[in-house]
Amino acid sequence: MSELSRLIKEKCPAGVDFVLLKTIAEIGTGSSDRINQDENGAYPFYVRSQTVLKSSRYLFDEEAIVIPGEGSIGDIFHFVVGKYDLHQRAYRIHFIDNRVITKFAYYYLLANFKNFIMMKAVSATVTSIRKPMIEDFHIPIPPLSIQREIIRILDNFTELTAELTAELTARKKQHEYYRNLLLSYDDDVPMVKLSHCCVSISDGDHQAPPKTDNGIPFITISNVSNSNRIEFTDTKYVPETYYSRLDDKRKAQVNDILYTVVGSYGIPVFIDSEMKFVFQRHIAILRPDFRVVNPKYLYHSLQSFHFMKQADVMAVGAAQRTITLSALNNMKIPLPSLDKQVRIVDILDRFDALITDIKHGLPAEIATRQKQYEYYRDKLLTFRTLSA
Repeated sequence: MSELSRLIKEKCPAGVDFVLLKTIAEIGTGSSDRINQDENGAYPFYVRSQTVLKSSRYLFDEEAIVIPGEGSIGDIFHFVVGKYDLHQRAYRIHFIDNRVITKFAYYYLLANFKNFIMMKAVSATVTSIRKPMIEDFHIPIPPLSIQREIIRILDNFTELTAELTAELTARKKQHEYYRNLLLSYDDDVPMVKLSHCCVSISDGDHQAPPKTDNGIPFITISNVSNSNRIEFTDTKYVPETYYSRLDDKRKAQVNDILYTVVGSYGIPVFIDSEMKFVFQRHIAILRPDFRVVNPKYLYHSLQSFHFMKQADVMAVGAAQRTITLSALNNMKIPLPSLDKQVRIVDILDRFDALITDIKHGLPAEIATRQKQYEYYRDKLLTFRTLSA
């Protein structure tokens, strides 16, 4: 940071020029469509999403910034070097002015383009953008030495976050491996139906509940994340009176387990708080019998490879695959002694904490680094306009 401050003080103490993108860059779309996708292709194919496909042909060979022309506007940016194919509704920004380093411009757009587009929007969201909107974006042109120093600093942040993300991915795979290993047994451990392990197995109310502006959160299957959590940020509500009339087996308690059974079936959620909520019939609720099974052992078992295989076999239907309550009751888990269950839970819970704990685990570290990166990115990419 001290080096950057020195450079700014030396090179541009009065500020920098801001110019329109259209004066320093070529801006346009590709001509390819999804039919040009080739899984065995040699070239990256940039479409309208974060996912990069492959193509057997290339349209451009250059350094550029690629953004979608519709969809997640302002959230997706690709820094591209070399040969690539481009969708007809994705834009490339290729700089033809040697006063601008493409990587510097990439970081600047990441920090500022979304707000610019939103100010131009006629509604709360932007579903598509046109070339003139991109052309009218202003970009600063500090001296090249300053651009290089900013790139160096932000690249370091980006690389650190990428390393932590790769570490998290590796730990998840390791967790999955050990979970399957620990939950695999010889024939001396009995396979027991879930109905034998639970006091009750039920699902949400089959009637559409009355909605209110506040009260008890009402979650649907879309509120159950792949990280085995309930997301309460976007829920509707039901009256307290509706909740109070529900059967107790449909009111989640600590140590209960939710299990999605329709569509995105097979996702368990362990209930570890007293928070009140209600849920739809697409979600099952299992209440473990403490005399037979450790609740956390049951939760981990529902995530095992062997149990997921059963779920795939039991799921019926075409448009929306469904696991019926009858089928769920008859699905089986291996059931060792309670002492052994506790030892397995201890091991797997430690893995869980590392890969899911948003306060102390790797996700917390990644979130912290991301906030640091965004803070310094915004700070580094704020320039005073050079007075005329």
